[in-house]
Amino acid sequence: MAKTIMGKVRSNTQGKGKPTLGTYLFDCLRKEGVTEVFGVPGDYNFTLFDTLEEYEGIKAVPTRNELNGGYAADGYARVKGLAALITTFGVGELSAVNAIAGAYSENVPIVHIVGSPKSEKQKQHKLMHHTLMDGDYDAFRRVYEPISAYTAVLTPDNAMAEIPKAISIAKRLKKPVYLSVAIDLVQQPISIKTPKPEMRKTNESSLKSASKHARKMLKPAKKVVLLSDAKVKSWKWEPLVREVAEKLQIPAASTAMGKGGFDESHPNHIGMYGGAFGSQKVREIVESADCLIVAGFVPSDINLASETANLNPKKMIIVQPESVSVGGQEYTDILGADMLRELAGLGLTGEQPIPGADRPYNSGTQLDGSLPLAAKDYYPLIQRLLQPGDIIVAETGTFAYGLGQTHLPQGATYIAQGGWQSIGYATPAALGACMAAPRRRVLLFTGDGSLQLTAQELSSMMEYGCKPIVFVLNNGGYTIEKYLNFRVPVEDQPYNEIPGWNYVKLVEAFGGGAYAQRVRTIGELARAFHDSELQRSDKLCLIEMMVPDDMDAPEYLKRMSEEMEKQESGGKK
Repeated sequence: MAKTIMGKVRSNTQGKGKPTLGTYLFDCLRKEGVTEVFGVPGDYNFTLFDTLEEYEGIKAVPTRNELNGGYAADGYARVKGLAALITTFGVGELSAVNAIAGAYSENVPIVHIVGSPKSEKQKQHKLMHHTLMDGDYDAFRRVYEPISAYTAVLTPDNAMAEIPKAISIAKRLKKPVYLSVAIDLVQQPISIKTPKPEMRKTNESSLKSASKHARKMLKPAKKVVLLSDAKVKSWKWEPLVREVAEKLQIPAASTAMGKGGFDESHPNHIGMYGGAFGSQKVREIVESADCLIVAGFVPSDINLASETANLNPKKMIIVQPESVSVGGQEYTDILGADMLRELAGLGLTGEQPIPGADRPYNSGTQLDGSLPLAAKDYYPLIQRLLQPGDIIVAETGTFAYGLGQTHLPQGATYIAQGGWQSIGYATPAALGACMAAPRRRVLLFTGDGSLQLTAQELSSMMEYGCKPIVFVLNNGGYTIEKYLNFRVPVEDQPYNEIPGWNYVKLVEAFGGGAYAQRVRTIGELARAFHDSELQRSDKLCLIEMMVPDDMDAPEYLKRMSEEMEKQESGGKK
């Protein structure tokens, strides 16, 4: 039986005199729709957890370590729009650094709350445990400055100004923010001061100029294409990019990092653009466009397919969250949402018919159930098993490159670290997704190597009543790394092998009460998935996929490895 999560409603201290710093902090989070807070208790954050335990409307969700708590908050924020994480000073907050850096890289808003030693001890520069033993209590906040959009040390006097400001910045920039508070100040009454919210608005003159320039660029264009990128998902522009494609009657493609930002069931969606690695049909349509509208562009090596992408800035209208570039000319102080509405309202329509979508896994042939598991067979099967409204969490590795080519059904949410790519992210992120949307089906796709980094959160899922279907790709090592390290023969890469775990038995060690099945063939995979559908109403389901070929991988990854090797050899290969 699943355990009740910490934070079971008792009594809220609101309305009983002045709010405390802690209750005001949670009031602000609850106002933004945050109903769960992840983290790990430690002796400097006990008053935060004690306050949360008594607080009505938000539950504490302790994770097995701070890194996993940060990943879980990341997954939660991608579904709900904002998340919160509580760690303790020094040892706790530094354990979460990688997760918060990933959220910064990927534009995911997390409010990171750190409990610190007593305020008087800090003022006296006492040498306390969990410190560097140098009396510097600002050292770790400084560590967080490059990976946070805002940092602040909270006091009863500044709480009503700093907390709303930090949350506002996290929401506007879609980045993590850092708030530290001493353990003895959390339950102190705060000074009542009316905060002044910061409102970002579009400069109408700049918008008018950008719109006029865009119209001039679009009107003579015969072939116009929309490219939906990563920031579309962070800024929730999905309805806006769809409207642009519909009003202009143009095809739409997604980037590798932007997968899921444009409804893939929509008739205007033609597939994923991946330079030399992806569909050549989609590449031809995108790169031959007279004008390319790119929403939320992230020109990373992943999106540009190791510089094999051929995108001409002079032919691009790039819409960013707070600026626009038209044909290489920059226009500032424009909210991207306003520019997308402007483009949709130009009254222009495309002259070319929408090409048919390229779906690599759309196979009309019946798979032989006796076939051993191989990427060319199980990805088409997985695609057929996806349902509208699913949350798909893809781990960095072969799964990310394979699932990137699947055709997502309507209303599906796709979660993956396209830029940061921290191995081990997906399992705790799936915990966060489950907590954010308990009524939706969550499918976690992770590799054996990745799961060994953060497997503890399977126990959290079972403890807190989460019921995802977990697919573990067991190929005996870091296959993704073997493809990326093309300089050395695979047999000379012992560091890319991993210990053999029994993943089916693992769930027993974490408390049991789960459905677990090991499969070796396509038929067994299909049957295990069917059984999981019957079981998942009351338990976590895990399917261990035994792949006999440790170099089996999706075609996208193989082409990427070949191109990278070719580039390194000067194009001679």
